[in-house]
Amino acid sequence: MLSVVLSGLRARWASFLGGFLALALGVGLLTTMGLGLSATFHAPERSPQRFASSPVVVQGQDRLTLDVRRGPDTVPVSQRLDRPQPVDKELVRELRTRWPLTESGGPDAVGLDAPADEVRALVGDRAQVLTGDARRNADPDPERDAQALVGLNALLGTTGGVTAFVSVFVVASTFAFAVALRRREFGLLRTAGATPGQVRRMLLAEATALGVLASAAGCALGAAGAPLLARALVDGGLAPGWFAVGDAVWPFHLAFWTGLTVALAGAVAASRRAGKVGPTAALREADVDTDVLPLGRALLGAGLLLTGLGLLVWTYATEPSELLKRKTYTTLPMLLVGGVALLSPLLVRPVARLLRLRGAVGTLVRENSAASVRRTAAVAAPVLVTVALAGTLFGSAASVTQTRGVEAREQTAAQYVVSGEELKPVAAAALPAGAVVSPTASTSLFVRDGAEAVVKYGARAVADPAAFAGLARLPVVAGDLRDLDDRSIVVNEEFERHRIGETVEIWRADGSGPVRLRVVAVLALGTGDNGPYVTRANAPGAPLDRIEASGGGAATARALEASGGTVRTAAAWAAADHPASSPQTRLGMILVLGIALVYTVIGLANTLLMATSVRGGELASLRLAGATRAQILRVVTGEAVLATAIGTLLGLAVTAAVLGTLGAGLASLSAPVALVLPWAVVGAAAAVCATVAVASSALPAWRLTR
Repeated sequence: MLSVVLSGLRARWASFLGGFLALALGVGLLTTMGLGLSATFHAPERSPQRFASSPVVVQGQDRLTLDVRRGPDTVPVSQRLDRPQPVDKELVRELRTRWPLTESGGPDAVGLDAPADEVRALVGDRAQVLTGDARRNADPDPERDAQALVGLNALLGTTGGVTAFVSVFVVASTFAFAVALRRREFGLLRTAGATPGQVRRMLLAEATALGVLASAAGCALGAAGAPLLARALVDGGLAPGWFAVGDAVWPFHLAFWTGLTVALAGAVAASRRAGKVGPTAALREADVDTDVLPLGRALLGAGLLLTGLGLLVWTYATEPSELLKRKTYTTLPMLLVGGVALLSPLLVRPVARLLRLRGAVGTLVRENSAASVRRTAAVAAPVLVTVALAGTLFGSAASVTQTRGVEAREQTAAQYVVSGEELKPVAAAALPAGAVVSPTASTSLFVRDGAEAVVKYGARAVADPAAFAGLARLPVVAGDLRDLDDRSIVVNEEFERHRIGETVEIWRADGSGPVRLRVVAVLALGTGDNGPYVTRANAPGAPLDRIEASGGGAATARALEASGGTVRTAAAWAAADHPASSPQTRLGMILVLGIALVYTVIGLANTLLMATSVRGGELASLRLAGATRAQILRVVTGEAVLATAIGTLLGLAVTAAVLGTLGAGLASLSAPVALVLPWAVVGAAAAVCATVAVASSALPAWRLTR
């Protein structure tokens, strides 16, 4: 058996080359992503900076801790405050009477050179006592390193998931199509006395040999590519400058065994079909494909498709805001793509029959594509994957971002918007007559969600409620914005208590509270930026970061410059605050799509080279029937283009389902529906697929018709 397997690998190395490259690339990418992912689990240990010379630091509380219910018991849950609380002045006085203090940059912390135990005994629970490496918690933005890795962790995890999905799909398709082309060979083996079990074991042995070699090559490729990926992520702004891959071992084990499992999994179904080939069935097989969709594949495809559609509908019906999140519009389309791709043999023939291609060449292209379902579906499926990923990923991200920009513009009647980190209030005397100015600040509110959780909401603090009510065009579903005052709050429908007149218990951004505020208006949820709103009395220490103004024309714009921020028209502010896509997001999407496109190129090239190379008898018959060499080349390349077009149409159908559900979800959230179909990206992906398909079919056809 081993000699037969090795002889088969040597004789058919060209047909295994595509599967080898796809698997090696997949293992290499998984290794690279795993090494990058392992480096995101721990931020570098930085030494304290602000109080580097002080052995002990006393800092105000920087977390709000509340008791919540967990089953029959209660447990403390902490949420980080926007900024640490100031150290109590009386405590500072007591510390100063005993030890010299070092004050650096604010009232939230002081440093001192004293025994830590004595300091803790004096401080008690009035503040935090930090020693050793914990002193860096008093530095500005102490969690910036960890926060910088959150988005990178999600990107690498998503990319690894896409890599695994596409590699499984391409490798399994390659094995299935290669086995379909070898039915006559299996028939001869059965005629020579081979049992179905021997045929299956032969194919599994080939897959094992291919999997081991490709996985080993992929691990070496991943080890070389990981430092390059880290450098590209840093240069592209996706990772902080200190980011570098580590020396973790688990990514190599995970990638190698995943690659071997993928190779065996891709061969199992194909080997079962190969074992069912009778001694003479392959010898009398016609050129028209039959039994192209086994029951197992049909059930799996239908299950994936129904699951994907069901999850889309369920998410829309229960949590439409989840449709706006990257995790949702990255993972759910994969179920739809997998389902449609597995069921593609059922869809290829009807679509091909519907086309009306002119002339003898066009008729032959259409009929050959409809008759050779396996070949057409094997070409259309990887195109479907690439087009669907391009349409859903880029389209969903662009649609969500554009919707937020449109929503922001529609929610204000201001002519001008000033933005900045710490704006100065504009004196009323400096404003022209008729000007209305509404300053607001970013803040946070902490609210109990039932008895089991504490939720931190990003909120806005209003300095002038009357001006705010005059300029705001928020989606109010109940109540009146004009009733907002220091004892009330504007909430959205996400709040547990969101009826007019109900009381909401909140803790402020500095941890003070609880404060009971009366609900005076309720907003639709929108894209997630609608409220809550409070007055500045409930946002102590929050600096102004936005000023909206209307009336007075250019004189108002000149007066607003005194605030120290950037003055823009409302439309320009909305466009700048909600750009079409950030460079980091675009680079991440290109990385994911690039992986899918590379796999598609490998799958297309391998499938068409194999498929066209075994059509020597068919092409010779066409020559004998009077077809010229140019006509034969047009038939072969036309079939490749038609299969690519079918894959593109199926990919667009998946994209339409995802974007349509997203649009319905936006409408149910009372947000503007601004869907974007990235025609340029989809068109470029389809064009690359068509070019590779034409070249991969034309080259062997040219050789066979010499």
